[in-house]
Amino acid sequence: MKQYWKYVKPYLSAFIIGPVFMIVEVIGEVFMPFLLSKIIDNGINGGRGIPFIAAMGIIMVVTALIMMMGGVGGAYFAIKASTGFSNDLRKDLFNKIQGFSFNNIDRYNTGSLITRLTNDITQIQNMIQMLLRMALRSPGMLIGALIMAFVLNPGLALVILCVLPLLSYAIYVIMKAAFPRFTAMQKKLDALNMTTQENLTNIRVVKSFVREKHEEDKFKKANTDLKDSTVNALNVVIFTMPVMTIAMNITTLAVVWFGGNQIVAGSMSTGVLSAFVNYIVQILMSLMMVSFIVLNSSRTLASAKRVNEVLNTEIDLTDEKSRHKDASVRYGKIEYKGVYFKYYKNNEKWVLENISLVINPGETVGIIGSTGSGKSSLVQLIPRLYDADRGEVLVDGVNVKDYSLENLRNGVGIVLQKNVLFSGTIEENLKWGNNDADTDEITRYAESAQAHGFISMLEKGYNTELGQGGVNVSGGQKQRLCIARTLLKKPKILILDDSTSAVDTATEAKIRECFKNNLKKTTKIIIAQRISSVIDADRIIVLDDGRIVGMGNHSELMQSCDAYTEIYYSQTDKKETAS
Repeated sequence: MKQYWKYVKPYLSAFIIGPVFMIVEVIGEVFMPFLLSKIIDNGINGGRGIPFIAAMGIIMVVTALIMMMGGVGGAYFAIKASTGFSNDLRKDLFNKIQGFSFNNIDRYNTGSLITRLTNDITQIQNMIQMLLRMALRSPGMLIGALIMAFVLNPGLALVILCVLPLLSYAIYVIMKAAFPRFTAMQKKLDALNMTTQENLTNIRVVKSFVREKHEEDKFKKANTDLKDSTVNALNVVIFTMPVMTIAMNITTLAVVWFGGNQIVAGSMSTGVLSAFVNYIVQILMSLMMVSFIVLNSSRTLASAKRVNEVLNTEIDLTDEKSRHKDASVRYGKIEYKGVYFKYYKNNEKWVLENISLVINPGETVGIIGSTGSGKSSLVQLIPRLYDADRGEVLVDGVNVKDYSLENLRNGVGIVLQKNVLFSGTIEENLKWGNNDADTDEITRYAESAQAHGFISMLEKGYNTELGQGGVNVSGGQKQRLCIARTLLKKPKILILDDSTSAVDTATEAKIRECFKNNLKKTTKIIIAQRISSVIDADRIIVLDDGRIVGMGNHSELMQSCDAYTEIYYSQTDKKETAS
């Protein structure tokens, strides 16, 4: 609860004023049956006539108006407090996720994080609103009605005291059974969100493989699982209302029975019995409100636990201990010193093993190897997308852990294997590289990435709207846009992680030529599957099973590295066969 205080504090006045208004409404509600009993006993049965009844009626109308003001005011401040609380919590949760390292993100699936940001926080918001409206109203009405019941007839009030403990225990048992079921329900909601997001994001792939029926079945299963888990949770909860109704009816029946006998005996008036029945209803209604609060709290606790998991996740990659936070990447020299790395720390096998390597400023280095050889893992250590488990990675002679993340990543441009564009115009996407870039600069770097040609052929050019993920451009066009976006950063180190795989060889050759002529002072690392993509590099590094098995230019590797020659001949053989 301590960590939630920061979200309460800005809206503390609303958190206090809201319940105060609700207390005003409760006082009026408790007072109403007493006024009604006076009308019956004194005005009607007592013979005081219309003037007395009219006076009491006016008091009741005024009381009702005050109650209405209290209810409206309480609801207003409850909404203000709860929405403000959830807004700030959602913002902090989103910012926390933005600070996650790749390793942190790997612990959660996307659907689960979306559910926590939306459904779980909305559940907490609704619970806060309910608490502010009912947390004081329910016990206030319960206590007030009990006091008035004892004031009117202490003996008859004992009937209520006999029912309350039994009713409270029944509610406790129901809520205890409901809590784990609500937790399971939220997990099923995660799965449904994940399935939906995955399908909509990859709808073109689904259609191209004619997998609509498979996806429909997959969604149906996730949807049915959510339905079943929801029914399973609510099947317990539905017992609350019947239990409350039975308790209310039995108590009312007992009070009417004993109260009726007292009226016959002359020890109790009709007005008092009428008020007493109203107080019974208030007491049991307040208990029903409490049960709703407890019911929703069981679901909210499940949601809060999931939100806390994210908020309390320790980000394992920060720059808090950096010793050179003001340093920036100036030259682009890269050095690996005895680097070991693996994604899952309990695995015995290393993804990268004993990597020692120096890449000089302005050098063009190609990295090649079979799938799973560690090519992407090797370059992702440079901008600290992951950290080495052993050894050091240095940029310009400084350990990457000693830079601030912002300064390090500003100096490194990386085009990842999965090319991602965002909804918005082409120009807005390119400006991710440099938000202050003017039209001429954007055009120049788009030309370097061989993207300007196809952009200029579009009806709206650079103002063309891209769908989510850039779904309305081809794979090769997407890759060229991502390269142009990275070039706009003007990085000292440029990493292309298999980012020209969807580009034809002629276009790729033009991109490499632009790099050679325009990025002479930029250190360039090109990861590729095709040897033709790296054949002109100053040096080529050959990786196999996480180790460097060859290093040199094309000619040297053809003489000294069997793994390289095997890749080369397998690709040239394919070309000859195809021709």
